[in-house]
Amino acid sequence: MDEQLHERIREVIATVPAGSVASYGDIAAIAGAPSPRLVGRILAEDGHDLPWHRILRADGTPAPHLEEEQLERLRAEGVLADGNRVSMRQYRWTAAAQQEDAEPPGLF
Repeated sequence: MDEQLHERIREVIATVPAGSVASYGDIAAIAGAPSPRLVGRILAEDGHDLPWHRILRADGTPAPHLEEEQLERLRAEGVLADGNRVSMRQYRWTAAAQQEDAEPPGLF
C-alpha cells in the first residue's frame, strides 16, 4: 500500500472531533482512498491510537464485533444512538465544517 495514502487516512481519522462521527466512505473520500474498505483495514491493523470509535458504517451502525464498546465510547462523548444506530444526519462530521470553524471571520 502507498505509505502516503496510509498516513493521509490516519490524519483524516485523527481530525474527527469528539461528539461527531464519520463513515468509512467519508474518510476515504476526504483522503482520496479508492475504497472505504481500505479505511477499515487501516483502522483494524493500525488504528489503536486513533479515535476509531468515531468511524461508522454509512448507515450509522458500528462494527458488529465492537458494537458495545464503540457505542459506549460515543455515548461518553455525547453521541447518542437509537438502538445500535447513530443518526448520521445529526452527528456526521465533515471536513468542510471543520474548515469553516478554523477560518477566522472575514472583515466587513
